[in-house]
Amino acid sequence: MDSEDSRRVLDPAQDGAALKALTHPLRLTLLGLLRQHGPATASELAVRTGESSASTSYHLRVLAKYAFVAEADHRDSRERRWKSVHDVTSWSNEAMHASPGGSVILSVLHRRQIEHLQQSLDRHEADLDSGRLGEEWQEPSGVSDLMPRLTPESLAELWEVFRAKTSELTARDAEDPRAEQVVLFTAGLPLAPDAPAAGDGS
Repeated sequence: MDSEDSRRVLDPAQDGAALKALTHPLRLTLLGLLRQHGPATASELAVRTGESSASTSYHLRVLAKYAFVAEADHRDSRERRWKSVHDVTSWSNEAMHASPGGSVILSVLHRRQIEHLQQSLDRHEADLDSGRLGEEWQEPSGVSDLMPRLTPESLAELWEVFRAKTSELTARDAEDPRAEQVVLFTAGLPLAPDAPAAGDGS
């Protein structure tokens, strides 16, 4: 997971159109479904998303234009199957903020991720309630909002440690039949001190 071969790093100076293409909510959903469940046809994805096959087919072609997805091996010649080209898409936040329109695109992508979090939480709770997930998943599952005080260097180090440990555990559990798909959301959002209220001070 998250090896150099499976990660695509976008450069906003060269990949602005590709980044903008990702801001469409259905395209992000389709890309996420292909990464989570593997190759699928436009019709299969239409069933999963509640969209028409024409719509999913169009947006898959857009994703293919910008090399996010590619044709997979076909079961037969009747319909194309699509696969995700990479497991992870990333970018430099500094480069994004420095590029024209980059901050707006970054904000849209962050909010799409928040929507995905809500959808994942809803599904997680439904899977537990219905018994599709066993009780052994209740204790380790959850959402946390820790608020440590860190330097920029320490926050960057924390990201690297998290990614490395996630890759290590994913490799360790690859052949374990008890392993399930886990959706991990992480956020490191520094906050500036509150501005003094009017009239504060001596």
